[in-house]
Order: sequence, then structure tokens, then C-alpha cells
Amino acid sequence: MDSSQQKARHRRRRLGLTVGIPVAMAAAAGLSYGPDLGLFGEDAQRTASAAAAPAWANDTADGFASVNALGQKGTYGGRGGKTVTVKTFADLEKYATAAEPYVIVVAGAINMDPKGKEIKVASDKTIVGSGTSGQIVGGGFFLGQGVHNVIIRNLTIRDSYMGTWNDKDHDFDAIQMDGAHHVWIDHNDLRHMADGLIDSRKDTTYVTVSWNKLSNNNKTFGIGWTENATADLTIHHNWFRETEQRNPSADNLAHAHLYNNWLQDESGTDITTSYGNYARGKTKMVLENSYFQGLKNPVTKDSTAALVQRGNVFSGTSGRNESGGAAFDPKSFYSYTLDKAADIPALLKSGTGPRTSIGTTAGTGTSSPKAAATLTVAKDGSGQYTTVQAAVNAVPAHNPSRVVISIKPGTYRETVKVPSNKPHVTFQGTGGSRKDTVIVFNNAAGTPKPDGSGNYGTGGSATVAVDADDFQARNLTISNDFDEAKNQNLNGHQAVALRTGADKVLLDGVIMTGDQDTLLLDTAARDKLGRVYITNSYIVGNVDFIFGRATAVINKSVITLKKRWDGTSAGYVTAPSTAPDRKGFLINNTTFNGDVSAGSFFLGRNWHAGGDASLDPQTTVRNSTLSNAIKSKPWTDMGGFSWKDDRFAEYKNTGPGAGSASGDRPQLTDAQATGQEIDDWLGNWTPTAS
Repeated sequence: MDSSQQKARHRRRRLGLTVGIPVAMAAAAGLSYGPDLGLFGEDAQRTASAAAAPAWANDTADGFASVNALGQKGTYGGRGGKTVTVKTFADLEKYATAAEPYVIVVAGAINMDPKGKEIKVASDKTIVGSGTSGQIVGGGFFLGQGVHNVIIRNLTIRDSYMGTWNDKDHDFDAIQMDGAHHVWIDHNDLRHMADGLIDSRKDTTYVTVSWNKLSNNNKTFGIGWTENATADLTIHHNWFRETEQRNPSADNLAHAHLYNNWLQDESGTDITTSYGNYARGKTKMVLENSYFQGLKNPVTKDSTAALVQRGNVFSGTSGRNESGGAAFDPKSFYSYTLDKAADIPALLKSGTGPRTSIGTTAGTGTSSPKAAATLTVAKDGSGQYTTVQAAVNAVPAHNPSRVVISIKPGTYRETVKVPSNKPHVTFQGTGGSRKDTVIVFNNAAGTPKPDGSGNYGTGGSATVAVDADDFQARNLTISNDFDEAKNQNLNGHQAVALRTGADKVLLDGVIMTGDQDTLLLDTAARDKLGRVYITNSYIVGNVDFIFGRATAVINKSVITLKKRWDGTSAGYVTAPSTAPDRKGFLINNTTFNGDVSAGSFFLGRNWHAGGDASLDPQTTVRNSTLSNAIKSKPWTDMGGFSWKDDRFAEYKNTGPGAGSASGDRPQLTDAQATGQEIDDWLGNWTPTAS
């Protein structure tokens, strides 16, 4: 990175997180992945718009939710009622609490007000996300005594977390059920709530929980809270990932049937699972063909419980793994088909969570949106291409819809560029870990180009360069392994792993690793907006290793501080070069760690690129855990410009590297912090995997 820089003019703006896409309905038969049967509907408006129920609204639950009991014949939700599309909290609450049946399509992100709000859902409702866009942010749903025949499907419900991991004060669940029956919870992404992701309490029964992704949570899925052993639940094809407890905890269930679930605890993260499936009290549990990976105490039972295991796989587990007693035969209640346990990780990685095929069309009178085209890359020749760049080259110019480049495990030593005329591209690693698929090269700023036309320069050194809007990368590693020690003769040791120069870039589950200048977050031009959202990822480096002029959010990730080539500890995490009236870097709910000396790293310095005094560098670090490597005065000057003239602040950080407010350590007030949140950075863009 060029060490010359800019100066800033301070003008704030607040961007609301709004979604204004026209969305109607898709007709999809089968449970959650059947073929399209046709189209109908009308464009969604900012207020709810009614339409006749689509074909997929006739889908019904399997498992215990399909059993005829308590006067209810299976679970079919709002079938037979009107279909409405909602984009506001007021409309969602209006229709979810109505007495009559409704199919309610959530199109976009709806922020719950106040935070932690749980909408009291009435009987005979289907609440379904429109493709991958339907999100409930900061709250969830409550199904009270006697509520029945409810489907909650294809939604992302997230982020009611209040900053306390074992929160005793905020009962903010994604889905809470107290005495409900006949409920189907299917194909949702549930994560990061203050309390439970799913709480099934007080004799709630005839429930099926299927094809959901549950992650980043403490008290994940609790069942019971009563002495009565009357509840019947089916839990199948769910991915529990980085969840500490209640996975689920089943207390006094008459019949608990768990099959084809994947419980995963990845090493090296801040969350350690304390136990997996737990049969408590008088529970009778049948546990079949599930996959347990890296867990302590994968299966536990009380002495009073009955637990039958069949066909499960345990990989890297330790501690209690128990069974015993006579349970029941699930096939005496309903029919079902088991998948092989060994196939479960791959099956659930691709199949859980919201589906683009549910709840969406391109609008009235148009054809169904095309499924994402997939190009396969494999080093061993088993794919369509052996290099990632060859697959990128095969993407049509100005492609109108998403192209997924599926990259099989392996190390791909190459440089890759996604040009600006190829938007909507996804790099998807297909290994069991983001470490399995690696794109790596070793160019540095001072590395001579092979054609003799000079050196690469900082931006040109990138292993992966993205100039195309709406780019996504998931479940892989992007690295620059330039060896500084062996190349001290070069003039320019900046070595970029990933450079982005585009808008709407989503990086989810990506490792970005290097030394100096690892991650360059840029824009196509100074007057162009370039938004980047990074989540569930790792960023490794030492000097200015997150830098550039993009508007970027790093959320729920790990930033690892690394020693320099000569073994010394000294560095700078961020070097923003933000344009005036733009947002810079927001680091939220992220952990800073690394094997470096105490007090050796700055959180950032102000990069006025090219000596441009009009620039306004910004980094905010909030609600994050700082290691003792962070200096007590965490910001510093660069290129002759004072950081105090620019925008650097913290808010409610913890850990040994955190500190109280001072002239050398600005802290946001609570009021200021409300204007420095994720939606302020992303504006009208809601990042969703597709």
C-alpha cells in the first residue's frame, strides 16, 4: 500500500436498510425442492399485497407434524387463505396475528421493533421467505397455548444478541412455542440470538424441524420445561454449527425422533460445543444416521431416559456417547427414508437454509428465474476446468444471473481476476472446511511482470482480484504466500491476497491470509460506491492488512495479528482511505487474536492516498474482543496527517486490549452508536447467499 494519504471533511449520513425489489410468488411442488409448476402473483409493494395462494403453499409437513391428532389433520399452514407479500414490520405483525388463515411472504429484511420483539403468531399461518431475501432481524416469533397449524419456512432469523453470551436477562428467541401443536419449521437460517434459536416448551407437540441451519448461538434448541412426557417431535436434516448447548436438549419427551442431522464444532473458533444431543428426564429418543464432528459429549442421556442409536458417524468426538433402554418405532407413526450418515455433511451443506426456489418469481407474466448455473473446477481433472481462471473465462460477458463456480478441494496456485463485465459470480469451495480449497500465489508490489513492463504494484499483486459487482465467495481460502525474508532485495513488499473493486461483495466463511496488505477493499472509482460484507471469516496479516476506500463491514469474524518476516511484533490492522461523505470500515462483533507481543499493534492509521487531504478515513471497531496485542493508544498518524482529524472510534469493546474513553481513545456514545451499525453501512443492500 502506498503510505501517502488524505485528509477528511466530516459529514455524516444515515442510510436505512431498505429493500424495494418486486417479488411475488413461485409455484414449487414437493416439500422444499420440487420442480416448478407455474407462476402467478403480482409485484410486492411497500405495503402488503394480496394474491391467490401459490401451489407451494399447499405443501405439508412430514414427521410428527404430519400426524392427525388434537383435532388437526397434519400441518399445512395458511393453505386456503389469501397470500400476502410483506416488507414492513407492521404488515408482518398484522397478518401473522390475524384470525383468518394467510400465506405470508416476507420479501426483504424486516427489523423488529423493539429489538427482541416476538410476533404472536395465530393459528393457520404460513410465514415464508421470498427466496433468500426474507429476513427477520433482531427478533422472532411466539406461538402461544393452543396455537396450531403453523409453517415457518425459508427465512433467515438473526441477531437479537445483546452482547452477553449466557444471557439471563433477554428471552429473545428466533422461534418460541409454549403449548402449541402441529408446527413445521423448515429450511430456515437461525443464528446469533440473545436466547434460543428454537424453544419448544410447555408440552408443545406434533412438531417437525427440518433442513434448517442453526449456528453461532449458545442455548440453541431447548425442548421441554414440563414434567409431562407428552410431546412428540421430529428433528431431521438440520445443520448445527458452532452452537454451544441444547443441540437439542430434549426434556421429558414422549417421542423424540432425530435423524440425518449434522452437529459440527470446528476447531480454532471461539465457540466450543459442550454437548450434542441430550435425552433428559423421561424422554424416549431414537437417534439415526446423524453425523457428529468434533464435539465433546456428542450424545448424552439421563439414567431415567431411553435412547436408541442406529447408524450414526462420530468424527473427532470425545467424552460421553451414550445409549440404552427401549424407545419406540418411528415408523409406527409415519413413514420416512434415511440418507446415509456418511453423506450428511455434503448433503446438508448444500441443502439447508433458505432456497431460491421457494417464494419467488421475477414478476407477473415472466418466466421463472433461472437456477444458478454451475461450473465445476477440480485439480484432478474430474471437473469441467482445472483452474479457477478458466472457469471465470467461461462465464458469459454481462451474464444476467448468478453463476456458481464450484471449486473442489485442492490448492490452486494461480492468480484469478473477475472482470467488471462478469457480475453475479460465486466462488464456492466444496470441502468440509474453508481450509480445504485454497487459491494462492506469491506476487508482491515489487515483483517484476514477466513481460518486462514493470512491477505489479500493490493492487496488481493480488492473488484474486474482483472488479465485478454482486460477487460472492464462500468456504475457501485466498492467500498470498510471498516470502519477504527471501526477497528483501525487492522494492515493495506489499502482497495482496484479495482485492475487491466492486459493489455488493459478500464474503462468507473465507480465510484471507498474507502479511503486509492482505485485503484491499477498493472501489471501481473514487466516486463509485463499493460495499463489502464479510462474515464468519478469518483475516490474517501484520501491516495495513485491511485497507482501501470501500464501505466495508467485517462482522462475526476473527482478525489474526501476525509477526513480521523477521519475527518482530509491530503492525497496523486497518488503513482506510475513505472518500468524504462515505462510510469506511466497520468491524463488529469480531475477535482480535494472534501470537504477537502485548501492546504491539495499532487498530489503524489514516491513509490519505496520494496525499489527498480531502479524504476522510474511517474505522469503527465495536462490540469486539481485543487481545492484549492492541496498544492502549490504538490509532496513529500516517503520511503527515493527524488521525484525530479523521474518523476513528470504538464502542463497547472487551478483552485485555480494550480501554476506556480518552483523547487518544475515542469511544462512541450510545446515541452515536445507533448511527454506526451495519444497516448504516450497507444502505439498501441486504447481503444474502445465492
